[in-house]
Amino acid sequence: MKLTTKGRYAVTAMLDLALHNGEQPVSLAEISERQDISLSYLEQLFAKLRKAGLVVSMRGPGGGYQLNGAAADIVIADIISAVDENVDATRCGGLGDCQDNKRCLTHDLWMDLSNQIRVFLSEITLADMTARMEVQETAARQHNKRIDFIHSHSH
Repeated sequence: MKLTTKGRYAVTAMLDLALHNGEQPVSLAEISERQDISLSYLEQLFAKLRKAGLVVSMRGPGGGYQLNGAAADIVIADIISAVDENVDATRCGGLGDCQDNKRCLTHDLWMDLSNQIRVFLSEITLADMTARMEVQETAARQHNKRIDFIHSHSH
């Protein structure tokens, strides 16, 4: 199974956005700082996420991004597919031409695994993720690290 950096970063950034989704839009610079993902990479990902209708952008001072709808309505599988990520455990991309243009011995096993992964990721929403205790603890740690950084550089 190959879930590339693109898919991982998109889910991480969307989870960060869900955790900080309030009155004010969240800037990509904030997500970049908290999650240690380059700003230019986030800009590419969010262009795709916006095109897929998962986020909306607000322009101008104090601008940024917000979820397009409730976190409970956005599933992880949609985020991954929005950034052109394909969760596929086969070598052939599901085409069945794995061995001399024919199906290999284990093709059905890897197809079944791919389907299980898709089902799994389709059943988990951003709201499910934000409710997890370990996610909340990590978010609090990231928030506190940022506050410590700001205080140490303001004196």
